[in-house]
Amino acid sequence: MKPHRFHLTPVAPFRLDLTVWTLRRRKDNAIDRWDGETYSRVLPLGDGVATVAVRQVRPAQQPKIEVLVTDAAVSRSMQSAVRAALERMLGLRIDLAEFYRFAKSNPHLDRLATNFRGMKPPRFPTVFEALANAIACQQVTLTLGIQLLNKVADQYSLFSQDGAMHAFPRPEDLAGRHPDDFRRLGFSRQKGRAMIELAQSITSGQCDLEALAEKEDGAAVEQLLVHRGIGRWSAEYALLRGLGRTHIFPGDDVGARNRLQGLLKLRQPLDYPGVARRLHRWRPYAGLVYFHLLLDGLAQAGLLEKMKDE
Repeated sequence: MKPHRFHLTPVAPFRLDLTVWTLRRRKDNAIDRWDGETYSRVLPLGDGVATVAVRQVRPAQQPKIEVLVTDAAVSRSMQSAVRAALERMLGLRIDLAEFYRFAKSNPHLDRLATNFRGMKPPRFPTVFEALANAIACQQVTLTLGIQLLNKVADQYSLFSQDGAMHAFPRPEDLAGRHPDDFRRLGFSRQKGRAMIELAQSITSGQCDLEALAEKEDGAAVEQLLVHRGIGRWSAEYALLRGLGRTHIFPGDDVGARNRLQGLLKLRQPLDYPGVARRLHRWRPYAGLVYFHLLLDGLAQAGLLEKMKDE
C-alpha cells in the first residue's frame, strides 16, 4: 500500500524524544521504538494494522510532527484514528503552561521542569495495555517486565506488513490462551492467569475498561481491584498511564519513591502515606512529577545523552 503522510501541530512546547522515552522507559522496548529521530509503532485498526513513524520536523517552541502511515488503506477514517491514537499516546493537545508556572515556586521541581521542558505526559493506547504492563512488571525489574511484554507481542499480536514490528496484543489475541503459554515466555502462572482473565472479561463484555474514564479515582480503583493480579499500584498506574490522570502518583512504586526521596533530599525512606504527605501541595501535578522523575532517572543512567532540542 502507498504510504500516507500528514502533519500534526502539538501544543508548545513539545519534544518528541522526551515524550517517547517517558512512554517506552527502556531502550529494548520493541513495541514503542525510537532510533534517536523517529518513533515507530504498529497500531491495530479494525482487523488490520497501521504502522506509524513519527518525526519532529520543527523545534519545541513551534512544534510540528510528521506522521508516515503504512500497511493501512488511505482513508479519512484511518487518518482520524491514527491522529486520535497519537494525540492520546503523545499528549499532543495537553497544555502544561500552568505546571511550568507552578514549578517556578519550588527549586527542586523547577529543575526537573526546566531540564525536561517539552515532555508531554504519555498514555498507552488502551487501559488494557496499561494494566498488562503493570501485571508484567510486578515484582520484577522494569527491564525484565518490558522484555516479557516484547515476547507476548512477538507471539500473539498483529504485525507490520514486513513482519519487523508487532503491535501490542488486543484482548481478543490473549483471551483464548492458557497460562502455560505465558509460562513458556517467562511469566509466572499467576501473571499469565491475570492477563488471560482480564482479556476474557473484556471480550465477553463483562468489563469495559475505557468506561472507567467516567468514574472518579476511588471508584475506578475499586473496580480495577476486583480483577486478579491488580493491586493498588497496578490500579494507580493504570489511572495515570491508561486514563491520563496526571494528578496520580503511584505511591507503591519503589523506584519512584526513591527518586522522590532523592529529589527532596530526605534522609528517611518514604512509604505510601509519606509520598502522599510530601506531594499534597503538588497534588494537581503529582503524576507529572512521577514522569519527570522517571526521565531524570533515565538521564542519570545515560539513556538520554543524545537528546537535542533543535
